[in-house]
Amino acid sequence: MMTDFQQAYKGKRILVTGGAGAIGSNLVKKLCESEAALVLVLDDLSSGQRWNLPAAPNMMFVEGNVQDEVKLKRVFFEEPQYVFHLAAFFANQNSIDHPESDLMTNGMGTLRVLEYSKLTKVERFVYASSGCSIYGSSAPLPLREEFMSLNLTTPYQITKMLGELYCNFYYNHYSLPVVKTRFFNSYGPGEVPGQYRNVIPNFIFWALQGKALPMTGTGEETRDFTYVEDIVEGVMRAGHYEKAIGNEMNLASGAETRILDLANLINDLTGNKAGIISSTRRKWDTKSRLLASIDRAREVLGYEPKTQFKEGLENTIRWFRDEWDHIKSAASFPPGMSSAVRDLPKKMK
Repeated sequence: MMTDFQQAYKGKRILVTGGAGAIGSNLVKKLCESEAALVLVLDDLSSGQRWNLPAAPNMMFVEGNVQDEVKLKRVFFEEPQYVFHLAAFFANQNSIDHPESDLMTNGMGTLRVLEYSKLTKVERFVYASSGCSIYGSSAPLPLREEFMSLNLTTPYQITKMLGELYCNFYYNHYSLPVVKTRFFNSYGPGEVPGQYRNVIPNFIFWALQGKALPMTGTGEETRDFTYVEDIVEGVMRAGHYEKAIGNEMNLASGAETRILDLANLINDLTGNKAGIISSTRRKWDTKSRLLASIDRAREVLGYEPKTQFKEGLENTIRWFRDEWDHIKSAASFPPGMSSAVRDLPKKMK
């Protein structure tokens, strides 16, 4: 039986940019299951995977970048009533290596999707922002929506903030019904490992091959890891409840996990005996702790994360085993990253 926020999408036309990515593909599956009339996916497959998407009769895939006005005209020709804008140039290290590409996708791409959404009078525009990015390194914990920082350390952090500012403009000037959701350390089925990917898929990938897990820091650093299905539920709620319009809200677990504990748990769950090795901390990674307040999402959306961390990791490892051939062929560790993993010197005690 569908809940009220799932029922709201029945018979609707919905656009998900970045819909072949980890969060996007899980969102697309849920929207298709909610009996949407049409779920449009626009994705350039720069980090998403076509095989992640469901073979559903109400899903249409268009390969293209959100900067491409021809592709935008194609998907907006279908007159989507809801837009979930998840497409992004992901993420911090990638943006440092390619700052202009980051600006064009996260800046110009977001602006163009907002403009087409305004012109076609969409009923709701949900923007995927990054709580790990826009609060800076000096915000008090737990991180609350009213605190924002201009002291950001990567182009990705800057352009995710830029996207929020453009959303504010379209909401305030054109009354576009915008909701800004801030994701925290999402993990789960759907995310393949790679040079610019997150720590959990990379750790699982190496652990399943019997390799030591590289620790960039002391291991005492904490993150607010949030299971992808919990984030997807929060996003769908954001697209439904009227009180969400004009708001920004954290979608997180509301719990801290040490990176050292994460690495040990993954090694334990995969049976990896190779242990942990230490590596130099990345210059841009200035946050020793991350913990989000989810009070606003609870109040406005009725959001409540349901997945315990260990359960989420077990689900993710199971997905890795089931999709191993796909994942191994898609994982990308070019020279530099892969050699660094092989050659890290010291084994941590």
